[in-house]
Amino acid sequence: MLWRGRRQSDNIEDQRSDGGGLGGGLGGDGQFRIPIGGRTGGGGSILLVILVVLAGWYFGFDPSQILGDGGGQITEDTSSQNGGSPANDEMKQFVATVLAETEDTWTGIFKSQGLTYEDPKLVLFSGQVRSACGFASAAAGPFYCPGDHKVYLDMSFFQQLDQQFGASGEFARAYVVAHEVGHHVQNLTGIMGKFNQMRQGMSEADANQLSVRIELQADCFAGVWAHYTAQKGMLEQGDIESALNAAKQIGDDTLQKRMQGYVVPESFNHGTSQQRQTWLARGYKSGKLSDCNTMSGPI
Repeated sequence: MLWRGRRQSDNIEDQRSDGGGLGGGLGGDGQFRIPIGGRTGGGGSILLVILVVLAGWYFGFDPSQILGDGGGQITEDTSSQNGGSPANDEMKQFVATVLAETEDTWTGIFKSQGLTYEDPKLVLFSGQVRSACGFASAAAGPFYCPGDHKVYLDMSFFQQLDQQFGASGEFARAYVVAHEVGHHVQNLTGIMGKFNQMRQGMSEADANQLSVRIELQADCFAGVWAHYTAQKGMLEQGDIESALNAAKQIGDDTLQKRMQGYVVPESFNHGTSQQRQTWLARGYKSGKLSDCNTMSGPI
């Protein structure tokens, strides 16, 4: 991805030097906290622990409740390895550039529809953070909080995405940021608010199905952003493939197979690998929001 030398966003809040205790799991104020359908055992290997930590983001649970104190310690050590290093400084510049590109793209799209885009803030944290949606640890992974219009990211997640999931490449990382910004777009347009209203009183299975549609739309929105990024000549050979591979690796079915050896379809809340790849590719191919209607019809 040809990102160096381009504008970097000023909407970065770097809280990596902040401490603060972790006062309990993620809050329910707009967060997606739909439990997974199956669990692994207590974990006798480092790989299993890491997989449970990574799964926390995608399935919306707090891995520390499964891993205990040991899980928290691993998260803390992983974050401290990256803090303040030259590579981390460059990664901050990368994230700031990707965020700036999403700002430019969505500002233009909103303007074309007679709307005004409100830039989100992106909070960089290490280990743990407080948001309007409650406390979160790095184990929760990147997330968007509609309560304060902020994306939260511990950049050690990128290393885990590469080393443990085999989803390498700068554009795979850009896809993660663009997906979370996609949730911000949903929030600004009222889609997320309707989702939260609709899921009230739903069964867990029905709420999961609705959540899948929300997540796939965020993937499609990330694809729309990638469409316009490609038009700027920023993409290199293999970039889209790396993003599609990341979408595959974080599909509910792939993740559950990796964690527990079997899948529980009724617990899916982000979509299968094929669905995530399909909707990301659809947004990238057309660049049209009208092609991202996941809320009706088959997905």
